[in-house]
Amino acid sequence: MRVILVIDVGNTNMTFGVYRGKELVTTFRMTTKQPRTSDEYGITIMELLRINGVEKEEMEGTIIASVVPNVMHSLTGAVTRYLGTPPVIVGPGVKTGLKITTENPRQIGSDRIVDAVAAYELYGGPVLVLDFGTATTYDLVTEDGCFAAGITAPGIRISAKALWGETARLPEVEIKKPKSILAQETVSSMQAGLVYGQIGQTEYIVSQVKKESGYTDLKVVATGGLGRLISEEAESIQIYNSTLTLDGLRIIYEKNRTVK
Repeated sequence: MRVILVIDVGNTNMTFGVYRGKELVTTFRMTTKQPRTSDEYGITIMELLRINGVEKEEMEGTIIASVVPNVMHSLTGAVTRYLGTPPVIVGPGVKTGLKITTENPRQIGSDRIVDAVAAYELYGGPVLVLDFGTATTYDLVTEDGCFAAGITAPGIRISAKALWGETARLPEVEIKKPKSILAQETVSSMQAGLVYGQIGQTEYIVSQVKKESGYTDLKVVATGGLGRLISEEAESIQIYNSTLTLDGLRIIYEKNRTVK
């Protein structure tokens, strides 16, 4: 069975996943902010695939979702040249299985659409998808598969950087849950504010979405780097899936494979 390469281009990192059928066989990452030529992307991707036991001859195709437009020319050029097939780019005209019913569908980030597709396909609707990335996003998919609304908040790391970057005497700290919210020194007090603040925000937003949407049976699915930490503490989150975005890319690729 041949494999596909899925690429999630986020503000901080690019995450690559290789699927053989529905099985995620390996993942690897690259930083997004470092500028690279198409040759640098191509050589790096080919070497990372080789190290992970994936040969070019196995590759059926590639799909990319990106929220960073200025890397796309070099990245798509690299994929086309080094892997031999032009990638599917998640955007207008690509079949997703969702209907975007927000006021301006083109403003919805491709990463959010991919997460919503995965959550709806894997868990059904209505579903609220939480992604704890650079930003923390909350996206509502209705029972009949409409992307109906979204909420965007600063991510935990953004809040943390603002906290120690804008104050003269507060240090940079590891983002983790302290032993108690009743902190008695600076580091744990900052950790308490960051982590419990995010938990509180999550619980309130989920509650308000249920109230205003009328979906009292709403499934709540989380993903993203710090999603596991928050999902372990927030009672409103039912499912944590660390590979939700990659799964969504695979699902969208499969939907578009049938119409090629």
